[in-house]
Amino acid sequence: MLIASSACVPRGGPVPGCVPAPLKVSGSTATLEIAPVLLAARDHYPAGAVVTNGGIANLMSAIPARQPRTDGLADVATHAETQALRYSVGNPDIRIILTITEGRYRIIARRSAGIARIADLKGKRIATLATTSAGYFLARMLAQDGMTFADITPVRISPLEGMGAALERREVDAVAIWEPHADNAARVLGNDLVIFAGDGAYREMFNLNTTAANLADPAKRRRMVAFVRALIETAAQIRRDPAGAQALVAATAGFTADEVGRSWATLAFPAALPADLLDILVEEERWLAAQDRRAPRSREVLSHLIDTSIYAEALAIGWP
Repeated sequence: MLIASSACVPRGGPVPGCVPAPLKVSGSTATLEIAPVLLAARDHYPAGAVVTNGGIANLMSAIPARQPRTDGLADVATHAETQALRYSVGNPDIRIILTITEGRYRIIARRSAGIARIADLKGKRIATLATTSAGYFLARMLAQDGMTFADITPVRISPLEGMGAALERREVDAVAIWEPHADNAARVLGNDLVIFAGDGAYREMFNLNTTAANLADPAKRRRMVAFVRALIETAAQIRRDPAGAQALVAATAGFTADEVGRSWATLAFPAALPADLLDILVEEERWLAAQDRRAPRSREVLSHLIDTSIYAEALAIGWP
């Protein structure tokens, strides 16, 4: 999807040093979490932005040429913190510059499968994506009862829209995935539903990422600062009135308005850098390193994945 804004003056006033050139943004346009990015690109970013489906990989490899106006690498990319950690092993110059959205996940389970508590998931078939934030969430939930992935049968279902149907057909016993797919799965179970909320165990950090090379490019840096400022303004707008963002992400991702509305309460839009972000990365790194059979990186090494300078500069921009 292409979203552009041509003016160099947002509604709140001019951005000092604004450069009238588009920013190339890559992110999963099939997620609810990307709603602020879509709205910022359309309504708040002064230089214009092109948003295409993808993610962190597009910071290192070209966006497909078949998509118009997207030749070359992305300037910024969205992804959950899990993928920033995975990709940065081979690409240590990846930088997290903003947490756009936080997502709360849930395990949706079938009561008639003998599931009433987390411990009952042992030996069960659980639909998830093991190498994503959903997989890490499930691992955190299982760990509460001393279990690991070795104690369950993870089932990969693609497309994600098929998870609810698989649960209904009893091909799986539970689902651990992000919204609205978790909510859709819950709705097929009716009175046979058991929900395990992940509050306190895990919250997804859907971040804006770039590279050290992009940060060192003066023109790109100015555009990134302006875009982060646009995201801050957009997040405030969404917190006041989410209707516009909900309609836009529904149209972009192909969800219904009801799907978006039912799942919206699981999301928060900080447009900030949470104080515990590094703590989350350190804990998650241990899990990923064990999966990859490598030594976990130190807290000091992981701290370099977070760059606070763009956010600080964006906050310093004055608005009339």
